[in-house]
Amino acid sequence: MRALSIAATGMAAQSMRVETISQNLANMSTTGYSARRAEFTDLHYQQMARPGTINASDGTVLPTGIQLGLGVRPSSVSIQIAQGAIAATGGDLDLAIEGEGYLEVTLPSGAAAYTRDGALKRSAEGLIVTSDGFSVVPDITVPDDARSIAINAQGEVYAYFQNQVEPQLLGQFTLADFSNPKGLEAIGSNLFLETAASGASIVNTPGTDGLGTLRQGYLEESSVDAVREVTELIQAQRGYELNAKVITAADQMLSATTQIR
Repeated sequence: MRALSIAATGMAAQSMRVETISQNLANMSTTGYSARRAEFTDLHYQQMARPGTINASDGTVLPTGIQLGLGVRPSSVSIQIAQGAIAATGGDLDLAIEGEGYLEVTLPSGAAAYTRDGALKRSAEGLIVTSDGFSVVPDITVPDDARSIAINAQGEVYAYFQNQVEPQLLGQFTLADFSNPKGLEAIGSNLFLETAASGASIVNTPGTDGLGTLRQGYLEESSVDAVREVTELIQAQRGYELNAKVITAADQMLSATTQIR
């Protein structure tokens, strides 16, 4: 009885959907987090009678045939690219990206990673780093005697010093973009890696070639819509229950078959 295996694939699919929703809800307060969506596709079909098959000596063909599906499988869990709300923090090194683009950081292995989490910090040496201590590309060091810093929309970092009217330019942040951002590989800590699916990074100054701009003193909030996620959670729960009932019904039918005398 195919219904048992078909319903089992349905339960597995709805379980993955619930896991994806729980990940989104868990990251409702994660800076720069983009919601994920589980996507599914139907499995292979058994062709009991193919459409268009000749069914009689006079050349009559089957208009529809008999095609029995074998269930469902997950096709992807994709990132939903959307701008999160911009929240004011007042932090000198808090940066929100308004529009497309990612900040590039250097991992301890030397590999490049990308993030939209602009909650930056200063290391003991004054280097601007992420919350995990990874340096932001390009390396910009803030002198210890700097009174304050200012970062404009194009990513230029200026330092103000005591008894100096004009600020000193320390460097300029760049942004990276990809032809297919959904193809980036998430590795945790709000970081992504470039893959063959995402394409090579395209690096430029903020505000050029379709890239977004930077806003100092703000952070991008998570793009998760709690109402939508709860609605989908209810739908996934109902779908799981219905597939479980199919398994129960199929089991009862098999029991009836074995009891035939």
